[in-house]
Amino acid sequence: MIPRELLKKVRQIEIRTSRMADDVLAGQYHSAFKGRGMEFEEVREYQIGDEVRSIDWNVTARQGRPFVKTYREERELTVILVVDVSGSERFGSGLQQKSELAAEFAALIAFSAIRNNDKAGLLMFTDRVERFIPPKKGTQHVLRLIRELLGFKPESGGTDVGVALEYLGRVMRRRAVIFVISDFICDDFERDLAAVHSRHDIIAVRIQDRREQEMPNVGLATLQDAETGELCVIDTGSARVRAGFGESSGRDRARQDRLLRSLKVDELSITTSESYVQQLQAFFRMREKKMYR
Repeated sequence: MIPRELLKKVRQIEIRTSRMADDVLAGQYHSAFKGRGMEFEEVREYQIGDEVRSIDWNVTARQGRPFVKTYREERELTVILVVDVSGSERFGSGLQQKSELAAEFAALIAFSAIRNNDKAGLLMFTDRVERFIPPKKGTQHVLRLIRELLGFKPESGGTDVGVALEYLGRVMRRRAVIFVISDFICDDFERDLAAVHSRHDIIAVRIQDRREQEMPNVGLATLQDAETGELCVIDTGSARVRAGFGESSGRDRARQDRLLRSLKVDELSITTSESYVQQLQAFFRMREKKMYR
C-alpha cells in the first residue's frame, strides 16, 4: 500500500508541474531539443520559395518539371532524469529541501516530455546506482517516477556522479537527453561525463541552497556531514571562518563551472529559496538559439 501522505505529495506535485508544463513551458520544451534527425517524407512539385538544393533531379528529369524532396524531423526523444538522492540532498534552509526541489523539477521535465510524445526514464543514484526505471510514455508512468522520487529510501549516503554516468553509458544505446539533477558535491567525474556527453545531450541541473554558499553568524554551532555523519564544532561568529567557508564554496563552484564549459555541457542552477520558472524559460530560449546557429 502507498502511504496516504505520499499520495498527497505526489498529487500536489502533479497539479503544480503539469500545469506549468501546459501553461508556462508550452512549446518551449519542444523548441529546445532536437529530434534524432530528418526523415524523408515525400516528393512533391516545386513551389516558389522552395530551396533549390532540395530539388530531386531524377524525378524532375522524368516529369519535365521541377520536383523537390521534403523531410520531417524524427521528433521522438528519450529523456533520462538522473537524480541525486544522496544525504546532502536532504538539506534545505529555504522553501523546501533540495531533494524536494529535485523531485519537482524532474516531474516538470517528465510532464513536458510526455506532452510532446517523448519517453521519460529515471535513474536515482548516491555513490552507487540505487534504481533505474527504463523510459516510457504516459501520465501513469510519470506519476510512478514522482512516487519513486518522493518515497525512495537510498541504501547509501555518498555522492558519485561518475557512477551514474558510467551506468547510463552502458545501458543507453540510442541517443538521449539526460538531465543530471544534483548538488554536484563530488569530484572525479570528468572522464565519465565526457564519454557520455559525446553520445548524448547532457544538461547539468545544479540544486543549491544559499546556506551552502554563505554561513550565518549564529555563534558556536555543531555541524554534521549529511553523507558521512561526521560532526564538527565551528565558531560561526568568526568573520574569518565565514569568509573561508564562502571562498571554499566559491572555488568548488568555479572549478565545476570550468569543467562543464570545457566539455560544452549546458548548465542550469536552481535554488531552494526561489522559483526556478524564469531561469528554466531563459534556459530553453538559450537552447533554441543554439540549435539554429
